[in-house]
Amino acid sequence: MFRNYVEGDMVVIQGDYAASIVLLSVLIAVIASYSALAMNGRAQRNGFFHRYIWLLFASIAMGFGIWSMHFVGMSAFSLPVHMKYNVPLTVLSIVPAMIASFLAFYLSSLSKRGFWMYVLAGISMGTGISTMHYMGMYAMEMDIFYTYDRLLFAVSIGIAVAVSMIAVYIFSSLQLYMKNRWIQLCTAVIMGLAVSSMHYTGMSAITFYMPNDFPIHTLAHEMENIGGLVIIVTVGMAFLLGMLFLSGQIDRYVEYRTNFFDSYTKLPNRRSFEQDLQKHLFPEYLSIWHLNGLEELNKEYSYQFVDEVIKRLAEKFKSLAPASSELYRMEENRFAFLMKDVKDNSQVKEAMQRIADYLQKPLLIDGEKIYLSSVCAVAEANNKTEAVALYANVLSVIDHSSTNFVNEVIFYDPSIHTRTFERELVDDISRAIKDGELFLVYQPKVSLRGNQVEGLETLLRWNHPTHGLLSPAVFIPILETHNRMVGVTDWIIEQVCRQIANWREDGISFEQISINIPGEYVTSPKLLHVVKDNMQHYKVSASQLELEITETSFVRNIDKAIQAVIAFRKEGLSVALDDFGTGVSSLSYLKKMPISTLKIDKSFIDEIPASEKDSSIMEAMIGLGQSLKLTIVFEGVETKEQIEFLKNTCIMPVVQGYYFSKPQTSEEIVLWNQVHLATTKALA
Repeated sequence: MFRNYVEGDMVVIQGDYAASIVLLSVLIAVIASYSALAMNGRAQRNGFFHRYIWLLFASIAMGFGIWSMHFVGMSAFSLPVHMKYNVPLTVLSIVPAMIASFLAFYLSSLSKRGFWMYVLAGISMGTGISTMHYMGMYAMEMDIFYTYDRLLFAVSIGIAVAVSMIAVYIFSSLQLYMKNRWIQLCTAVIMGLAVSSMHYTGMSAITFYMPNDFPIHTLAHEMENIGGLVIIVTVGMAFLLGMLFLSGQIDRYVEYRTNFFDSYTKLPNRRSFEQDLQKHLFPEYLSIWHLNGLEELNKEYSYQFVDEVIKRLAEKFKSLAPASSELYRMEENRFAFLMKDVKDNSQVKEAMQRIADYLQKPLLIDGEKIYLSSVCAVAEANNKTEAVALYANVLSVIDHSSTNFVNEVIFYDPSIHTRTFERELVDDISRAIKDGELFLVYQPKVSLRGNQVEGLETLLRWNHPTHGLLSPAVFIPILETHNRMVGVTDWIIEQVCRQIANWREDGISFEQISINIPGEYVTSPKLLHVVKDNMQHYKVSASQLELEITETSFVRNIDKAIQAVIAFRKEGLSVALDDFGTGVSSLSYLKKMPISTLKIDKSFIDEIPASEKDSSIMEAMIGLGQSLKLTIVFEGVETKEQIEFLKNTCIMPVVQGYYFSKPQTSEEIVLWNQVHLATTKALA
């Protein structure tokens, strides 16, 4: 292959390149690299398929891209000779590219990586690219001769190895951030350049010869099998793009199933339940089946045995469910039915009684007869306001002292159940603060212009010793009704100021921490004193705090509310109007309130951009907020589509939601922020 022909016997011939096909070959290499990186990214996350399946898909995509780029690049090269392909060798030449790609992707995904890993991965990928290229050249049968320049031959391989090493290094170093499309694209371009650079450098190393008396074809570049090759490449690239699209859909599907469905019964879970409970079309009835004694069954038999019990019950509950109902697995021992379009409660009672009758009989599981004790609590809602209290009402039935777990159906009766449940929470709140049952979590607010963390919102949680982790939607309204949120808010303010001071000692700053203020406390002169005393004690500046108030905070007494907000602003505190748009009077009072931030409620985010109506409403809200020169924060953002809509609609959008982070403890949010800062720097 390095033989030098005697020029007296041979004539050097030159070929020409078609620029458009050359560009197409480079584009094919980049597309294949992008597809491979996206699929390899799936190997780093949990999913339905094992990571090696995704590594295999990625290596197939990369190997096919290298192969396609070579032969498309060769079709761009014209020589006045007849040439054809050795089909078996042509097909075989794709194998080293796939094997090398698999090895490189595997090495780049290892948890412990060092300099020699990058070298080895780069050598693997570069060798695979080079081997494929020169096997592909050998597979081309021509009536002429060619030799390689040793230096350029070595350079072509060196280029493939070096650029592959750079691409692997970028991919490995930024592996945590490979969800970002721009990082994926930049890495794919580098990888694509490694493939195409090697190819065209390798081609420049070739000198073509033909005998002096060899007849030159009048057609430049006669090549057999080119039609079939074009079809293969076209179908293959369509397959790669299809696989890329499919992997994205699987990503979304896995994330959706993980977040909103119980992994064992495949029923919607508690998060799905809470989301459905807050929809505009409120449910008319909620019933929860609470199963008692599962822990005893775990001890007597096994967890696998109890799993089989749960699975059997889920199947039976689905078969006995009312027609217009949705079944959820709320917790390990609780199933819930949300029902609407129900004529009267007798229909609900009849359906639930069928389940009760079933539970009265023994269950035969793995040859064992077991009896379950349970209760079904049912609550009714006639309007949206009552629907908010549905869950709390059902819990009050389950937790009431008069409730016996004898497989009966009990309807919520406010004269019996309400006071006991509410009274218990009200009486427990002081102990909860003292014993550490109440705790704070923080959710970041991220600017989409620069990806900077603009601050955190403080959120309250209660891990009750009897009722478990209570939803704030349950206990906060009860505490507010009984005027206990004022004391809790004072505790929150003190905890937040203390946390800011602790973070300051550790060299950590989150710019601004927001605190929700209950409606009845906004106009109290005590609030400002509490805030100022804690700021002074913990040496916290006013710019580090933001008070979040809702519309109901000022509608009751607009004049006092305005004066209170003015006083907050004079002290340098930011004031945010929370849940904007959910009340009927927001627009009429907004211009009178000297607020600094507008927080748009999650209910307006959920359906954008799919819903044209919701998107139009959102655009109007954004326009209003920007015209008043307010910071606009969007709550409950969870999808990439919502992010893109807000980027294109709002000048300086600030986002809060699961897209970036769920609410986390103070320790967790610090770790999250470290990763986020690294991501931001990498993208800068």
